[in-house]
Parts: sequence; structure tokens; C-alpha cells
Amino acid sequence: MRFVLRHLFKLFVFSAVVLLLNPVILSAQQRGEGAFSIARVQYSGGGDWYNSPTALTNLLSFARGQVPIPVSETYEDVQIGSRDIFNYPFLFATGHGNISLTNPEMDNLRQYLDNGGFLMIDDDYGMDEYVRPLLQRLYPDEELIELPAGHPVYSIVYPFPDGRPPKVHEHDGKPPQAFGIYRNGRMAVLYTYESNPSDGWAYDEHSNPEEVTRAALRFGVNVLTYVLTNP
Repeated sequence: MRFVLRHLFKLFVFSAVVLLLNPVILSAQQRGEGAFSIARVQYSGGGDWYNSPTALTNLLSFARGQVPIPVSETYEDVQIGSRDIFNYPFLFATGHGNISLTNPEMDNLRQYLDNGGFLMIDDDYGMDEYVRPLLQRLYPDEELIELPAGHPVYSIVYPFPDGRPPKVHEHDGKPPQAFGIYRNGRMAVLYTYESNPSDGWAYDEHSNPEEVTRAALRFGVNVLTYVLTNP
């Protein structure tokens, strides 16, 4: 708890700075009566984008009690090809299996990300073979880089000394990893693989040990905080 309290004032100041520097975040807050709203992405291709519907609600509820960043208690579902994505500073996508984007959807997402938006993709198992080629199409000249152990996502509020995201589900028994794509020095995409923190957020849908659920929620707070305090 002392670790968290040491960061509260800094995060409050950072939040004010971000409002001045990030056009997508500023626009989103102006539309939301002072609170940030986040959205879950609807995509085509057959993957179940709608799975674990309580995950984001539970994360947002937890985050509101942990950090002084005004964030809405609820989330919206948006089509990835819609201009509505520009109303949200944080987009979230998950599911099992295929995720497919048309060229217009790809252009819309690229414009959103290049103008300050952020996308987190959490592989709930079976997405990896589709996500990596999609990200290559999205940014052919950018590399999907594994986040180093010292990245702020692992320490900005809660410490993750191992420098990895939490391991919620075993899946193929591989170590959990988090990857990023950067645009102009800013992380625009976060991809969690063999980790599946969103299943930990959906603690009312999945039976995970308490310590796993707690680690998943804390990692989610770190991601939200990092995104909303880093222009």
C-alpha cells in the first residue's frame, strides 16, 4: 500500500499533463463529463470478441478504488471500423481464434493509434496466429517488441518484480509475455500472450486462485494508469 500511495500525487499531476498533450484522450474526456471511458472492440473473422463480458467492468471498478484517474465504471462496445473509436482513449480486444480486419478498418485503426489512441489485445487462447500477421499489416515497418523487465507497465503502481505480466491460465505452458508496438516513441499497442489477465479480471466467470486474480487486476491497473498518464 505504501508503494501505491507514493505514486498517487505523481499520477494526478501526470493525468493533467496528458489532457493537454494527447488529442484522443482530451477528446474522449470532453465527451464523457470529466471521466475517461474505454471500449471493447467488435471485430469479424469468427473470434468471440464478446467473451468474458464482466472482465472490463470488474477491472474498472477495481481501478476506481486504487488510483486517482477518473474513469467510467462501465465500458462500451464499438465496431473497429467506426469513427466512434475516436471517443475512447483505450480500446480492448480479446477472444479465441480468428480476428480479421478489412482495409478500411485497418486504416481507421491506424489513424486512431497514430493520433494518440491505444489498443490492448489479450490472447484468450488461439488468437496468436492471427494477431501477429494483423499487426504486421497494420504497421509493416514497426516491430512487435517484447516489453523489457524495466518497463513502467510492470511498476507504475504495483510492482511486478519478474518483469512479466501475470500468468492467469496455463494454456500451452509457455511463460507469459507482453509485447508493444511504438509510434513516435509512444506505445500504441500492447499485446499480452500466454498471460490472459482478462480472465483474471472476470473473477465472477472463472475460478482462479485469489492471488492470481489479484495480480491480474493489479496488472490491469498498471496498464490503465500507464496509458492514461503517458501522452
